[in-house]
Amino acid sequence: MSSIDLPSRGTSTNPPNRFEQLHVELDDEERAADSASRTLYYRDTSRTVLAENDSPDVGFRFSLNPYRGCEHGCSYCYARPSHEYLGFSAGLDFERRIMVKDAAPELLRATLRSRRWQPQVVALSGNTDCYQPIEQRLQITRRCLEVFVEFRNPVAVITKSALVARDADLLAELARYGAARVFVSVTTLDPEPARRMEPRAAQPPKRLEAVAALARAGVSVGLMIGPVIPGLNDAEIPRILEAGAAAGAEAASWVLLRLPKPLDQLFEGWLGEQFPERRERVLNRIRETRSGRMSDPRFGHRGRGEGEYAAQIAALFHAAARKHHLDRPLPELSAAAFRRPVARGDQLSLL
Repeated sequence: MSSIDLPSRGTSTNPPNRFEQLHVELDDEERAADSASRTLYYRDTSRTVLAENDSPDVGFRFSLNPYRGCEHGCSYCYARPSHEYLGFSAGLDFERRIMVKDAAPELLRATLRSRRWQPQVVALSGNTDCYQPIEQRLQITRRCLEVFVEFRNPVAVITKSALVARDADLLAELARYGAARVFVSVTTLDPEPARRMEPRAAQPPKRLEAVAALARAGVSVGLMIGPVIPGLNDAEIPRILEAGAAAGAEAASWVLLRLPKPLDQLFEGWLGEQFPERRERVLNRIRETRSGRMSDPRFGHRGRGEGEYAAQIAALFHAAARKHHLDRPLPELSAAAFRRPVARGDQLSLL
C-alpha cells in the first residue's frame, strides 16, 4: 500500500455502503480532514485480468481494468457503485482508495497465450479509467499494451486523460494491423466547469492535443461526449464536436448521464455545491429524459434516454456530427494478425 498527494476531490461525502451493516458517521471537521487525506493504493491480487461483459449496450465482450476506483474524481461516474462491492463507499473512497492490479500484464500474457483464448477485441477499460494519474508512475496500462502488441490482439481504448498520447507508439504499432482505436472523452471545453466536473482529469485542451497526437501517429481516434448532462453541458455539443474534428477525430459518440444508486444522491449533493443556481433545472431536465425518474437501468434506454428533451439532444448531436463529418463509425477492429509468440521454454522443449 502506498499514497500520493492530490489536490481536489470530486465529492466531499462518503455515504454508507449499501452492502455493509456498519458505517462511521463523521462530523464536519472530521469530514473535511477526511476529504483532504492522501490517496491510498492497494494491491489487487485478482488471479484473472479480463472481465466478461454481456450487456447489449456496449460493443465488446471482454475488458481489462488495471485499476478499480478512479482518481479523476468525476462526480457523475457510473463506476462509483462498483466500489461498494469491495467494501468501500461510492463517494470519497472511490477516488482516494484505489485498487491496483500490478500483475495485470503477466496475467494478460498468460490469458492470450492460452489456446482457450479466441482472438477478439479487449476494451481498456470497461469501468474505471486506465490512464488515471497513478498510471504515469506505475505504467500498468502501457505494459499491458506491450502485451497486446506482442500478440497483435485488438484493443479499444476509452479515456479522458491526455496520458494516452504517451503510448501512441504502441497504439500505432497495433493500428498497422487494424487492431487499435481510441475514444477520448470530452464533456466541456470550458476549463472552469471541467475543473468542477472532473477535478483531476486532464483539462480539455490537453485531451484535444492527445487526439491530435494519436491521429498523427496513424491511430483511429474518436471523440466521446460522455456523459451529456441535460441542462449543464448539452448546449456545448456542437462546439465540442467542432474542436474534436479540428484536432483529427474521425468519429464521435455520446452517452446520456445515468445515475444508479447511490450515485443519484452523490450527484444531487455535488450539484448543490458546485452549481447551486442550476441545480433544479438540471435535475428537472434529467427527469425529463428518464420518464420522471433519475435513472433508467433498461438496456437500450439507459445510454440515450427517452422523451422530447432526449430527442432534442440526439438531434443536436447528429446534426453537429454530420456537419463536421463525424457521423461515421471508426473502422472495425481486426484480429486477423493475432499470433502466439513461442515462449523460450517452449523452444527448448522442441529441441
